[in-house]
Amino acid sequence: MRLNLHSLILAPAILAAAAVTTQTASAAVLHVPFSFTVSGKALPAGEYRVNGDLRGNFVTLTTPDGKQSFNWMIVPGEPAPGSQGVVLKFDPTAEGYALHSIQYNALATPQLDKKQHLNEDRPVHTIRGE
Repeated sequence: MRLNLHSLILAPAILAAAAVTTQTASAAVLHVPFSFTVSGKALPAGEYRVNGDLRGNFVTLTTPDGKQSFNWMIVPGEPAPGSQGVVLKFDPTAEGYALHSIQYNALATPQLDKKQHLNEDRPVHTIRGE
């Protein structure tokens, strides 16, 4: 087999691109029937897509129009080991709702609405997906 300059340059570039590309697991689509805030941005009600990466390190929430997405690290936490499915949890606020956390199978994000104070008496609105 003969190697040429083109193959010596192209092969590492392809391998690097493959290593950097985030591989995503299957996506869940959840219907959120109310508007809410996430990371200080107001988002409308609609069908939100939640993807996890194959390595189990990150979760991505994508808006219904696909124009905005939000990424967070996921770690072992509140869900029971072996849990399956996707769950969005919301805290009520004076303006409506704020995204509290995302459960992706047996992993979850830390609390996302840092400005909210933890209060055991405050209800949390939960939306479950598959």
